[in-house]
Amino acid sequence: MEYGVKEMTPQELLEKLEANENVQVIDVRELEEWNSGHIKQAKLIPLGFLPHRLEELDKDTPIVMVCRSGARSHSATEYLSAQGYDVANMVGGMLAWPGEKE
Repeated sequence: MEYGVKEMTPQELLEKLEANENVQVIDVRELEEWNSGHIKQAKLIPLGFLPHRLEELDKDTPIVMVCRSGARSHSATEYLSAQGYDVANMVGGMLAWPGEKE
């Protein structure tokens, strides 16, 4: 694990969501990717828009970043960590997501 970037497996996130834990799931893919299937509880904020939409994130609630394979969400996790957010990257991205998709 790289310095400053927490990671979470897709299975760990699924368990948190199933247990109704208070967690923000932010999907940083593009709209077309989102439309092809996403985590029901997720919010779409494409990576390029993230710096302009920080006010939509709750600093008091843990955040899990999601993308297709885990690369863009890793960058987003680094960025938000530097801004003081409690954030983790879902490793493997949607390619590894074991739960249902909307």
